[in-house]
Amino acid sequence: MNRESYDAVAQQWDEARLLLSEPEKRVLDLLLERTPTGANVLDLGCGTGRPIAEYLVARQCHVTGVDQSAAMLQLARSRMPEQHWVLSSLENFEPDGEFAAIIAWDSLFHIARDEHAAILARVRAVMPHGGRFALTVGGSEHPAFTDTMFGHTFFYDSHSPDAAMALLVSSGFTIIHSEFLNLPTTGRDKGRFAIVAEARE
Repeated sequence: MNRESYDAVAQQWDEARLLLSEPEKRVLDLLLERTPTGANVLDLGCGTGRPIAEYLVARQCHVTGVDQSAAMLQLARSRMPEQHWVLSSLENFEPDGEFAAIIAWDSLFHIARDEHAAILARVRAVMPHGGRFALTVGGSEHPAFTDTMFGHTFFYDSHSPDAAMALLVSSGFTIIHSEFLNLPTTGRDKGRFAIVAEARE
């Protein structure tokens, strides 16, 4: 469902998603705080590469971006042809090599939560001790649901923030930062929660 929907809205999404918010920039700076110049960074659910991969490249990172939307990746590739772009669902992606930092921004909550543990295990397996992982999850406990964006339907599922952080800890990470990017409401907004975790030995 989400692949076809993101293909359909790629241009609209690209035009709407231009700049990082201040909280997003703060989280990315924390992600990259100890990352050396020229490091390999994995962006899971990279979309069009704007604005996150652009920010990583500006910080002199080498980006591998993964997304299931060919239309999104086409825009990312045209914008940053020197980076590495991979067409794959996150559930099926097998990382190759080691990454000093990894990000899964607004992507994990598009995947059924029973897939999340396996994805986190694959992430941890390709990170060095002390490498950092930044991600967003839903901001509340709720069952899977669908919603619309730009007139197309998208699937959402997520652990609650506490459950997501517990899963990260059990997967070999230490939580070093967490914050609500937007609080859940009594309406359709389930909230959005950012986490930065560090790979431990």
